[in-house]
Amino acid sequence: MNLEYFIAKRLVSAKNHKSSISAPIIKIAIVAIAIGIIMMVVAIATGVGLQDKIREKISAFNGDIIITNFDDNQSEVSVEPISLKQDFYPKFKSVQGISHIQAIASKAGIIRTAQAFEGIIFKGVGKDYKWDALQEYIIEGRIPNLKASLNTEVILSQHLVNKLNLKVGDKFNTFFMKQGGNGMPNLRRFELVGIYTSGFQEFDAAYMIGDIRHVQRMNKWNQDQVGSFEVFLADFNQMQQKGEEVYKAIPSTLNSITIQEKYVNIFEWLKLFDVNILVIIVIMIVVATINMVVALLVLILERTQMVGMLKALGATNWSIRKIFLYNAAYLIIKGLFWGNLISITLLLIQKYFGVVTLRPENYYVSVAPVTIDVPAILIINAGTVIVCLALLLIPSYLITKISPVKALRYE
Repeated sequence: MNLEYFIAKRLVSAKNHKSSISAPIIKIAIVAIAIGIIMMVVAIATGVGLQDKIREKISAFNGDIIITNFDDNQSEVSVEPISLKQDFYPKFKSVQGISHIQAIASKAGIIRTAQAFEGIIFKGVGKDYKWDALQEYIIEGRIPNLKASLNTEVILSQHLVNKLNLKVGDKFNTFFMKQGGNGMPNLRRFELVGIYTSGFQEFDAAYMIGDIRHVQRMNKWNQDQVGSFEVFLADFNQMQQKGEEVYKAIPSTLNSITIQEKYVNIFEWLKLFDVNILVIIVIMIVVATINMVVALLVLILERTQMVGMLKALGATNWSIRKIFLYNAAYLIIKGLFWGNLISITLLLIQKYFGVVTLRPENYYVSVAPVTIDVPAILIINAGTVIVCLALLLIPSYLITKISPVKALRYE
């Protein structure tokens, strides 16, 4: 067995160690490390969780990349049609990493009920629509059945339902302007079959989702004409790269934009979480290291006679320093164990019970989401151990200044 490790183990397990002067300082150091790990793990889990959830929501309603006509129209409303007969539809084979592509068409309208009226954007979708991405936001009812012939089933947000005083099963009138704005508006009577809530005011206050064939008929388009395409990626982190590849792969008459470009303000806000997480990690590691430095200095001073005896018996300075570093490593690992146990327990409680809630108006989610990133947690733990032990080499240098003769006389 390693001599230094053996001596360090005996020091840790010694009964008089628990009642020594250093005992409360050691406990404080362990608690500081545990609290630091809790703060770092929770900060990463909640920060990354919020980023992932908001990205998922934006992607569910827009796809990751949007392909439209190359024109100056910046609105959500489809004006000029795009043919479905594209090399990239229904399978985008020229670019790897694309999981799905779907065709949509949008048209502005006004819902009119006996009590109120609201402007909306009717988002027409077809049989290829990725409903599973939107399914988790359906809070009442079901998704429209688009596999049969043209029907009037639609879904609205809870926000619009409350304003219009509607409920699942109700039928209501919606008016759409004709192309060119001439003549009487088009009237469509829809049936509400589902209610969704995304937490995004921009989506909840606007979108009504239903059959794309309504938009095609009102715009006098053919069945193979749509407003735009929504592309979903297999890996969100490759969005910038895939966005460029998609842009190069589509015809010159079409344009593509990623949701990072379309909702630049939201994604810039999300990047601030990375800075906040980094600041928390740095502060917590500094606090933990300072506490460990103090604890190590106290341990060395408390064991001055032992240091002198080991030097008198021929032990080198580095060998004695290793004893105290092993001792410090034990304290660090103990703090890490309790910190990880408590933090993961708290995260699991939040994940399955949603104890902590947020204001959707500010954070776009009603419950604080968490993502337990195991690799990130392991990196934090390894980084804490490495940084602390590396910095503890400095106070352990005090051992080289201890004289065996003076140490043996020390009381």
